[in-house]
Amino acid sequence: MNKIASAPCSYGVLGGQSIDMKPVELLEAMAAAGYTGSELGPPGFFGSPAETARLFADNGLTVVGSYVPLHLSLSEEVLAADLAAMRHTLEELAASGNPDVVAVLADEGDDALRANPWRTGDGWDAATWQRAADRVAAACEVVRSYGVRPVFHPHYATYVEQAAEIDRLMELTDVSLCLDSGHFELGGASPAAYAEKYADRVDHVHVKDVRHAVVAAAKARGDVHLESWWAEVACPLGRGDVALEPFLAQLKANGYAGWYVIEQDSAAVTAETWDAVIADQRHNHTWLAERL
Repeated sequence: MNKIASAPCSYGVLGGQSIDMKPVELLEAMAAAGYTGSELGPPGFFGSPAETARLFADNGLTVVGSYVPLHLSLSEEVLAADLAAMRHTLEELAASGNPDVVAVLADEGDDALRANPWRTGDGWDAATWQRAADRVAAACEVVRSYGVRPVFHPHYATYVEQAAEIDRLMELTDVSLCLDSGHFELGGASPAAYAEKYADRVDHVHVKDVRHAVVAAAKARGDVHLESWWAEVACPLGRGDVALEPFLAQLKANGYAGWYVIEQDSAAVTAETWDAVIADQRHNHTWLAERL
């Protein structure tokens, strides 16, 4: 079995259900494109934990993980709400039947970042870094208590984005790494170089291609509303600015044996765009399968 997975965000499922599409249609489309697994969408998107497990199994797909946002720099009350929401996701993951399923932890940023998504160098002080590391460690304990493996996902427009910030988190914690080629590229951390640097800690992979020009254009016009242009940043594999083949070669040299999750963050799908989305995700699977 190939270990190429998809993700609902590639079909436009980000914060809620896409227009004109039922969850079962999404899984059927993934299976038809050749994917053998997927991450989950928003909590409850596929139903209860038992319903989610059954729906994936009925379509021959493995639940491989789910994104878990954490506000690492905000109040204890906000973090408590994050952890409460995380438990629902962990119930879904624990019910999946996959003993290697992962919770993909990520910083969620704050209002200051939403007003300046292309910041450079103005991150956390030492005390905030230590608090963030402690919070990641605490979240990892909760994840492991459900029999799920935690990984951390450095993410564009958050406080763990740039190369030095990724290194700092790795230094302060023992969490494994979700290496997302697109987000690392946007943060100035070479995906191939970081796959080599943290070869013993890369435990989950997102394969994403991105266009720097889209970010540069948004910055030039002062458009801080990331949600309005983010779907144009990610693009079909091989058509953007990420050096994906050296990245994949380095993972192979490392002996990486985990899942390759293709993510092409898309705008919410409609009846008019569904066929184009399907074509993109078929292309992505074929492109990656030919190189693994």
